[in-house]
Amino acid sequence: MKRYYIGLLSLLLASALPAQNTVKMSAVKSNDFGVAYSLPKTTILIKADATKTVRKAGEFYEYAERYLNISNPIIQDETIYTMTGLTATTGGVPDKEKSYLVEFRSGTTAPFVTLTKDGLICAINADAQFSPVDETANSAADESNKPLPNPNSFLSEETLRAGSKAKQAELISKQIFLLRETRNNILTGEADNMPPDGNAYKLVMERLDLQEKALTSMFTGSETVENISKTFTVLPTTSDLNDQVVFRFSSKLGFVDSNNMAGAPVTLTLINKEPAGEPAILSPKDQKAWDEKFAKGIIYNIPAKASLQIQFANKTWVNKEVDVVQYGKQEVLIPKMFDNNKLPIKVIFFPEMGAIKQIIQ
Repeated sequence: MKRYYIGLLSLLLASALPAQNTVKMSAVKSNDFGVAYSLPKTTILIKADATKTVRKAGEFYEYAERYLNISNPIIQDETIYTMTGLTATTGGVPDKEKSYLVEFRSGTTAPFVTLTKDGLICAINADAQFSPVDETANSAADESNKPLPNPNSFLSEETLRAGSKAKQAELISKQIFLLRETRNNILTGEADNMPPDGNAYKLVMERLDLQEKALTSMFTGSETVENISKTFTVLPTTSDLNDQVVFRFSSKLGFVDSNNMAGAPVTLTLINKEPAGEPAILSPKDQKAWDEKFAKGIIYNIPAKASLQIQFANKTWVNKEVDVVQYGKQEVLIPKMFDNNKLPIKVIFFPEMGAIKQIIQ
């Protein structure tokens, strides 16, 4: 088996099939009955969820208790970030040092290899779909926390022309009570001009509620809450990770870099549960046989189990077992397995690990 990098092949596949997750590559005479592929290495994907709360003081907060009997208005502008969730999953990216060529004998029946668009092996003589992990994270605003309209648009000319802030606060509070009275009259059917039908009733009530909330916010202040998330990627080596700082989180700044001391650390611990120990020393004969086996066969990964922990603010948010390719080893399928013309063997892989999922005879 020939070993070489397939960066150019990966680029060609990605550009030729941008909308597909997998592509078939046939082993035919034109490519010497060989198909290039890559094995992956494991990545740890940490998804952090948080809320961003924006609090704004109302223009007349000092009159909130006097006119509206509100004792706890927002008195200063501030933005507060709160961590709400941390999750971790594993993914796979091509390992440039583990790119190979699958070579089939010319007598086999139309063998083909299914690859991801990045060149990772999915299957031999079989179709396989691969859904890569989406590492992008979009902020999503809560519809129920949309900013209120500008309350000044609801003020009367008398209020706008009032000579003092105290007088303005008094007139606005009267307008609020008038809105409440109007709503109550509609609810009890005592309004002089009742809405003509159900749709009109709904629109009128929504308009009254919106105006009241907007005007009241001039005393109480306003608060909007936005859900935000971000994904961080860690690429382990062959060594364990102990309390590695992935990123930091600040109640005032939100997500910050791992070296920004303004935030508290989010740490990752990854421990190999199946350490292999020192490799055995082979005799020259056994070493030659081993090298020949790997030179002609189809190489695949056997991941090792690892314990994964994510911690933040003296709390363990993630504690689970995962498969990590870098902690495992490699094995090989012999080419003779695919020599049966009448009943070709199918091999399904876990593309994100390069490990065998199923062999179908």
